[in-house]
Parts: sequence; C-alpha cells; structure tokens
Amino acid sequence: MSEVLIELKGLSKNFGDQQVLKGIDLNIRENEFLTLLGPSGCGKTTTLRIIAGFEEPSHGEVIFDGVDIAKIPSYKREVNTVFQKYSLFPFLNVYDNVAFGLKIKKMDKKLIEHKVKRMLKLVGLEGFDKRDVTKLSGGQQQRVAIARALVNEPKVLLLDEPLGALDAKLRKEMQIELKKIQKEVGITFIFVTHDQEEALSMSDTVVVMHEGVIQQVGTPEDIYNEPENRFVASFIGESNIIEATMIKDCLVSFDDYEFECVDKGFKNNEAVEVVIRPEDIDIVKPKEAKIKGKVSSIIFKGVHHEIVVETKHRDYLIHTTDYFKPGLEVGLKFGPDDIHVMYRMDWENGGN
Repeated sequence: MSEVLIELKGLSKNFGDQQVLKGIDLNIRENEFLTLLGPSGCGKTTTLRIIAGFEEPSHGEVIFDGVDIAKIPSYKREVNTVFQKYSLFPFLNVYDNVAFGLKIKKMDKKLIEHKVKRMLKLVGLEGFDKRDVTKLSGGQQQRVAIARALVNEPKVLLLDEPLGALDAKLRKEMQIELKKIQKEVGITFIFVTHDQEEALSMSDTVVVMHEGVIQQVGTPEDIYNEPENRFVASFIGESNIIEATMIKDCLVSFDDYEFECVDKGFKNNEAVEVVIRPEDIDIVKPKEAKIKGKVSSIIFKGVHHEIVVETKHRDYLIHTTDYFKPGLEVGLKFGPDDIHVMYRMDWENGGN
C-alpha cells in the first residue's frame, strides 16, 4: 500500500455561526485517486479549498509529507487545482495557456517547450499548440486546464467538479480519460463531485460526506455493497431500506418473516436497518417466496425495467430485464448475500 501523503486531523471550519466541517480525519495516499462525494453543502469543496490553501481551517491540522501546511499560502504548496470553470486565458493560445506557469518561473525556453509538448500529448491535444482556446469544445478546454495544472509537476492535483459543465456523453469520456491520465502521471488526484456514478467509476477511494461529517471511506465496491448507514445506502445508488431486528448472528427479521443473512457482530434482538439493492431482488411466483405483493408500476429504463411491487408493509423497487404487467400477483426472493445489515441511526439527533 502507498505511503500516506496528506493527513487531515480534526479539521473543522466555521463561516460565522455556521460550522461546515465538523472534525474531519482523513488519510490520503500517494498516487491515489480519491473522491470527496456528497450533496451540495456537505463540506467537500471546503475540504478541497483547505488542502489547496484557499481557506484556513478554524481548527485542526493539514499534514503534507509530514509537515503542517495549514498556515502556508497556496502558491507555496505542491498542489494545483482544476475548477469547474476552467479559468483559461482567452487571449492566449493553447500552448501559452499551458506554458504560463513555467514562464512565470522563468524556466528555460527549450525545457518549457519539452514539458508543454509532452503534456499536450498526454491529454490528447497534440498538434493543438496554436489553437485559440475560445474555439475549443468544452472537453478540449478541460484538457487544456488539466495540462496547465500538471505541467508544473505538482504532487497533488485537486479537481473541483471539473466535469460539471460537460454534456452526459462527454462526461463519460472524460471520466475514462482522467483516470488514464492519473495512472500515467502517477500522482495523487483529489476529486470533488456530487455525482455518484462519477465517483464509483473513477476512484480508488470514495469519501462520502454529509453535513460536514465523513459518513464512510472505502473502495467504490465497499461503498456500494457495504454501506455503513442509511445516508450512504440512499445516496449511492437506489436502495430498499427497511427497519429490521437482528435476531442473532446471520438471522434478521423484517416484514413478519425471518431471513438468513451473512452479517454478524450485532446484539441479539438489536434494532437495525437492512438494505437490499433493486437488482438483487428476483420476481418469482407467489408460492416460491415469503414476501408477496402486486406489481403497481413498471418503467422501461433501457437496460432494465424499473418495477415497483406493493406488499403488505412497503413498496419494493426491483430492477429486472423481464417484463411483469401491472396488477400481477408476484413473490419477491433474495438470498442471504443480498441482505446487508446496518446499524440504525437516529438522524433527528445528529445521526447518532
């Protein structure tokens, strides 16, 4: 495993009476693609701006390579930032935009040319040197902004929702390109987004935030398959979230029935919550399942049908490639591996 490059310790930030970060502790490793994910106002951009040096924390430490940089100005930090608005210089061509920072450092002309050419090739803009940046597409402008940030050889590249201005098709293409660029340059990328698909498809590590607090840190697979609480389960993908009782290890009760599961370590008869993903539920004949209901709606989503089944206790959401007509009596079946048990959280009292 890579060495820890950045440590955030007890990081908090107040804007007047509002506390937007509430004691953030996070390790970010060398060569890692880490994404801060959460809804608007969760504190992800504030965290990024503190790492960049654009904001000072109210409390806590920002340890970079073993040194606390919380009071060091942004221009002295080994980080560069790419924003949603790329902030390119409209009066400079592609080459001069990328070379700008190197010229400020009064670097040798030949070395600047070598670095800029290499960076334009890396981001797929070879031969675009003399192009007017205002005539480029959104995706091309974004590549120029990335090249301009990377040409200074920072240890960390910070990306604040850089795909937000692109259309859906281009966003997907740039997700692939960004991941590829990160692997090729071999530095740490810290990416901010509210888009769960973006986070899951690009990241080595996802940090889910809500109301200034980290809810979960893990791989995309961990975050999706093993959410730690209701917020993560509902924010990442679609879910059926059910209040339940953990009878004992590997046995949980909900909707009047007991089900085998694979979860352990809870107290006997502890109040818990269960998450079952829509793609993990099979629609079968009523006699083949404990839970029975009636198909109340079906929507074609392209790769699957989104079906709602109304049962005695709740509506279940199911994703399936099969068609079931509304009004049909069905059974719902899922296995022990499809049930994920979470601690029940009291969101009215701060999620405790």
